[in-house]
Amino acid sequence: MPPAIQTPPAVPVAESKAGWRHARRANSLSEVYASIKVPAADASFWRKLMAFWGPGLMVAVGYMDPGNWATDIAGGARFGYTLLSVILISNLFAMLLQHLAAKLGIVTGRDLAQACRDHYSKPVAMTLWVLCEVAIAACDLAEVIGSAIALNLLFGLPLTWGVVLTILDVLVVLLFQSKGFRVLESIVAGFIVIIFGCFLYEIIVSHPDYLGIAKGLVPQPAVVTNPGMLYIAIGILGATVMPHNLYLHSSIVQTRAIEQTEAGRRMAIKFATIDSTVALFLAFFVNAAILILAAAAFNRNGYHDVADISVAHKLLAPVLGAGAAGAVFAVALLASGQNSTLTGTLAGQIVMEGFLDLKLKPWMRRLITRSIAVIPAFIVTLLYGEKGTGELLVLSQVILSLQLSFAVVPLVVFTGSKAKMGVFANKPVVQVLAWIVSGIIILLNAYLLLKTFTG
Repeated sequence: MPPAIQTPPAVPVAESKAGWRHARRANSLSEVYASIKVPAADASFWRKLMAFWGPGLMVAVGYMDPGNWATDIAGGARFGYTLLSVILISNLFAMLLQHLAAKLGIVTGRDLAQACRDHYSKPVAMTLWVLCEVAIAACDLAEVIGSAIALNLLFGLPLTWGVVLTILDVLVVLLFQSKGFRVLESIVAGFIVIIFGCFLYEIIVSHPDYLGIAKGLVPQPAVVTNPGMLYIAIGILGATVMPHNLYLHSSIVQTRAIEQTEAGRRMAIKFATIDSTVALFLAFFVNAAILILAAAAFNRNGYHDVADISVAHKLLAPVLGAGAAGAVFAVALLASGQNSTLTGTLAGQIVMEGFLDLKLKPWMRRLITRSIAVIPAFIVTLLYGEKGTGELLVLSQVILSLQLSFAVVPLVVFTGSKAKMGVFANKPVVQVLAWIVSGIIILLNAYLLLKTFTG
């Protein structure tokens, strides 16, 4: 029998008036809130880590979804290993931001969407909600296209049919959700193992230049001075740090039944941060592996203009001389798309419930978001085929990149506020780093917007 859901103590009046406009609302993801037991404070490190292990993997999915693939492939094919440093820096940004998202959820009992609704005026909160829904639709679009391409590569299924079939994963998600949150986490972990194993194989058969990889991890001035390289670098940043992951993480950390005391929260923050940081290292390996594979297979052999997933798949086996390379690549893509479906469903539910204080049945929420993604993908695939879906995939990443600032800035504001966070407010060094990261994201996205509309 699952443990009884624990409701956190009511917010003291002083805290409510000082930090938030409203008293605490309904728990985030109330059906699974505090549903996973954690050991006592005197338990071993590993027992506590295993209890908190899981949300980080679900967050890491967003950092290796199909939307990342096109930018990583383009970066590796065109510039070799040089942009590895951008993937590394993006992941370091992500580790900091996900730490802040987890801390917000653990300390306040609010996810980021609820916190925005409670802090901002209704017009501002509704604007943030619309922007976030657009970002989730863009992310869902990447999942649809990625899964459809994978089905086409593996089974020869036409892209249009592949797009339509992705609607069926609504039923799969509903089945998983009914089994409990740990089941969802285990499924996500299984898909990540598949993706990790596939790219480990690809790295081995591609025989990359390991000295070149080491050099690529060191930032080069050319990343900023070369306009073409800078553009792809911004695309990698936008595809790596996903805005919906901040909403997701601030909610799913609350599935642990922690003690609602300062000591209990400190323990939860510590292990949630370890969980997400280790998981994001796995995501870094996958993203780096895609770029390394493109550099070793395409850049080294003179194929500098490969930026399309389907083209990359077709070239892998003949270029590398490994017959399974293309199939393994497609299996990893399919696993990535299905994993993103699970976490995207949760993110959509969290955002709608948090901003609107509105609950929809999971199947209806998923059907709405999936339809928003499937319809344009189906039309573009029908009219323009592979080329159109590739361009749509890139567009989805531009949309995600532009929305990122509207999630990051509120997160930094909230976690830096002593009125909202009390003793858990960001230390000055962390707050300065967080604002530097936010500033870099805002400036790069402004540049991306300028380049997108001026050609």
